[in-house]
Amino acid sequence: MNAMTEIPIREHANPAAKARPATAALSVLVPFYRDDPTGLLEGLSPLMRSFDDVELVLYDDGEPDADLNRQVCACIDTLDVPVRLLTSVRNRGRAAGRNLLAKQAHGSWLLYLDADMTPPDRHFLTRYRETMTADACDAVFGGYETEWPTEPGLFLHAALSRSSDQHDAATRNETGPTAFCSSNLLVRASVMQACPYDDQFTGWGWEDVDWAVSAARDFKLVHIDNPAWHGGLQTADVLLEKFRAGATNYKRLLARHPELAHLPGARAARLLKALPGQHRLRGLWAHMTTSPVLPLRIRALALKLWRASWASEVI
Repeated sequence: MNAMTEIPIREHANPAAKARPATAALSVLVPFYRDDPTGLLEGLSPLMRSFDDVELVLYDDGEPDADLNRQVCACIDTLDVPVRLLTSVRNRGRAAGRNLLAKQAHGSWLLYLDADMTPPDRHFLTRYRETMTADACDAVFGGYETEWPTEPGLFLHAALSRSSDQHDAATRNETGPTAFCSSNLLVRASVMQACPYDDQFTGWGWEDVDWAVSAARDFKLVHIDNPAWHGGLQTADVLLEKFRAGATNYKRLLARHPELAHLPGARAARLLKALPGQHRLRGLWAHMTTSPVLPLRIRALALKLWRASWASEVI
């Protein structure tokens, strides 16, 4: 258990972690919920061997899959780099889980990665170490890339991700903090202490944008080209449900940052809000989103209209 929080956690540390002092230059932080992080562990461990001041800390949010938790513990024990697994007895949520990882980390810099990510090459951590050494910013987002899936049911998510999220650093720097994500994010530990994630964001969506916009007021945030490979593509049905449920968090985002009302999603939601009976079109948009015969660009547009429709009810 841990006295730092009212929700108990347990810790599993491998021999390498137990042998290291409780300090590090970099803590790689990986929250997960049902996703298997062992592929990331196996991809990161060879990169970590080049440094003696890097640790890896994982967080199982509520242990929804006890078998997976045991598998992760077994994998950790086979590694010769310092790895710890924190397991919460109850689900905290995405924002609170990342805050917990920041508190439990030993590093002066923190690198958040998703469990379904993998390093693109052997220089992945080295590029981040160079950013740390340069000491010219307080947080950086390296971006991410996805391979085109072989399963047709995932084509829509891949297309949407490539058109909306997968951009080079120059493009993302023009957009600014709203192009930040909470995965593949390098940030000073002191920044996370001063500006943690807002744990009132529950469920899916927008806590990363909220954090970046908030942090950018007092700290220097930049984008660099150091993308991680990202899995986690989901079917159209799952995206429809996530976008519906994310409307509540979107409302909180706009309430905390009224200046974001100019963003395309907010403008679309306001336009739909002024359209009488627009909610009756949701069935059509859902059908178009899931239709395998429509072009991907039409399906993506229907999904965006679905999201804006639900957002229109809360803004």
